[in-house]
Amino acid sequence: MSRLPDQFVDQVLARVDIVDVVQGRVPLQKAGREYRACCPFHDEKSPSFYVSPTKQFYHCFGCGAHGTAVGFLMQFDRLGFVDAVEDLAKLAGIEIPAAVRVQASDDSAPLYEVLAKATNWYVEQLKTDSAALAYVQTRALDAEICERFQIGYAPDGWNGLSQALGSQGMAALKRSGMLSSKDSGSSYDKFRKRLMFPIRDRRGRTIAFGGRVIDPNDSPKYLNSPETPLFHKGRELYGLFEARIANAKLERLIVVEGYMDVVSLAQFGVNNAVATLGTATTPDHAELLFRAAPEVVFCFDGDRAGRAAAWRALESALPRLRDGRQARFLFLPDGEDPDSIVRKSGPAAFTDAVAQAKPLSDYFFESFEAQVDMASLDGRARLVELARPLLLKAPDSVFRDLMFERLQLRAQLKRALEPKSTAPEPKPQKRVRMHAAEQPSIVRRAIVCLLNRPNLALLPRQPDRFLALDKPGVALLGALLDAIQKSLLISVGMLLERFSDSEFAKALGTLATAELLIEPERLDPEFLGAIAQLNREADQAATEQIKAQLAAGQTSSDALRAAVRKR
Repeated sequence: MSRLPDQFVDQVLARVDIVDVVQGRVPLQKAGREYRACCPFHDEKSPSFYVSPTKQFYHCFGCGAHGTAVGFLMQFDRLGFVDAVEDLAKLAGIEIPAAVRVQASDDSAPLYEVLAKATNWYVEQLKTDSAALAYVQTRALDAEICERFQIGYAPDGWNGLSQALGSQGMAALKRSGMLSSKDSGSSYDKFRKRLMFPIRDRRGRTIAFGGRVIDPNDSPKYLNSPETPLFHKGRELYGLFEARIANAKLERLIVVEGYMDVVSLAQFGVNNAVATLGTATTPDHAELLFRAAPEVVFCFDGDRAGRAAAWRALESALPRLRDGRQARFLFLPDGEDPDSIVRKSGPAAFTDAVAQAKPLSDYFFESFEAQVDMASLDGRARLVELARPLLLKAPDSVFRDLMFERLQLRAQLKRALEPKSTAPEPKPQKRVRMHAAEQPSIVRRAIVCLLNRPNLALLPRQPDRFLALDKPGVALLGALLDAIQKSLLISVGMLLERFSDSEFAKALGTLATAELLIEPERLDPEFLGAIAQLNREADQAATEQIKAQLAAGQTSSDALRAAVRKR
């Protein structure tokens, strides 16, 4: 992973509060000295995700996710290390010096660069290709909307892009998925004779492309970039960047099926539409949608394929419908799509239809009721049997309770009907509570003290002779002491981030969640006592070693007495 200088990362972490970073993405509740929430990284019904303002650290006792503000952004926003630090720096009002930026040699930089060049080249080709311009005119796309979405054109030909970008960009072109390979090993442009739609990330950088044919006889109709280090189609949404730019605050997102629907709606002032990229709505899509807006309307064709796609969207959305989130479904008449409706009836008619979309709860029960005979007792029992497993995946919330009530299950009956063998998720791990009298290891005790108060390493004490001990955890303790003393680290978050790529990362993540149940004023003597005891063990081990050497005739009694005097 590309790194920025440790000193700069420390500076950024010292200026941000992890609670503010997490709270901006996940609703937190105060829980004593910490904050808690349902984990954003796995589906759960009760909160096991904790954020510590003291340690500047988060940890989920259910799935084990943990880290600093940097790690949280990397996992939640799916950012690289450098991008996460840059986001935090902006939040803290810190400008990244050019010299620091150069040191962060990001492996992805060449891919972003070559995709940006490809975007610009495609845009220029659209301006001069008569067939492409004619197609754009038939779709009534104006210059402003093409510019806003950076729509371009890949001309016919095998190597137009690769020739335009030159041989120096060939390696990056291949890694970015812009070239295909022949059996002979030679490469050619993947996109040809297609209208090009750049797929952009949250920063507006092109990470992939979607291409649509302009000749109805060509196929496939739509072609996306393959999976690359930058692009995973099950995690990205076309038009989300543009929707965020157009709306200061997104209250609702409309999920449509194609790029052209998104662009056409935007041209008519409907600036909150996005599209999945040739795949069904995934759980990652659903989470991304609800992070961006509290209400999501899935807009599909009313045919069999559209209904199937809608049901997959429901299955992905339901486990993420925490309180404050809402999903609805709009089914279009046969032969219609958002593009055709907004052109025939105007944007007001489309937005009215969206506002009247069917709530997820109605669609849920209508779908199941269509499969059973609701007039019979057996049919109603079958409804419960069909609906219950899916409802059990919903998070514990008012919405879930109301759904069960609608299924005519009282709280007592609901518990009786829940399958006893169901294990929807692993039980949250218990927080490690460490009483002073129950310490399994002196080394562990010293480390946990440091992770509660890093400046303990700066207390005056005897030399750390214990570093010579061959004992589990000694290397980690020594590394922590060295890091704190060299850079005067004062935040647990800084300390954890410093070791995030080291062999000690996993152990530190576990120990950072351990609670040392002693009074804060006892931490100093507790730590110093642990170090002193370790030094005594080191002295004893050194003495025993010299005695063994004396017995073997490898040293003299004078050497033994001298060694003892030094200690």
